[in-house]
Amino acid sequence: MITPAYVQLMARYNQWQNDNLYSAAGQLGDGVIRQETGAWFGTIFATFNHILWADRYWMHRFTGSDKPKGGMAESRIVYDDWTDLLQARKALDQTILDWARDLDPDCLETELSWFSGAKQSTMSQPISLAVVHFFNHQTHHRGQIHALLTRFGAKPQDTDLVFLTQPD
Repeated sequence: MITPAYVQLMARYNQWQNDNLYSAAGQLGDGVIRQETGAWFGTIFATFNHILWADRYWMHRFTGSDKPKGGMAESRIVYDDWTDLLQARKALDQTILDWARDLDPDCLETELSWFSGAKQSTMSQPISLAVVHFFNHQTHHRGQIHALLTRFGAKPQDTDLVFLTQPD
């Protein structure tokens, strides 16, 4: 279904877009990014936290790394300090890049099973599909953040994958 090259491309895209949106959000100030918006996770800040939490959960499933604390409700406030959240994001993005770089192609042909708190049941599917979901989930919520940032007057850079210019 997918290849390590695809995973590496999406890991670079993830880092590129996180840098883009965190930079734009940082220009708005703490009061704006914590303002209730009516979005799914309420605030820009909470949505950034949720993406970080979910990425850690998927990396736990893919690699056996530490499982993040809490469930979906706690995913809104993994970090309460913007600088701590930004540093954690940068560190996790590097972890994702390293994982993608070292990914064994045979791994993508295996099954992954996990307990889904959202579905309250055990799930099982090809790891390749879970990896696609991992990157799609990030993109989905970053799209929400992008819409909120532009609503508040921030101007993120391009988000289209075809404009990714980072070298391999």
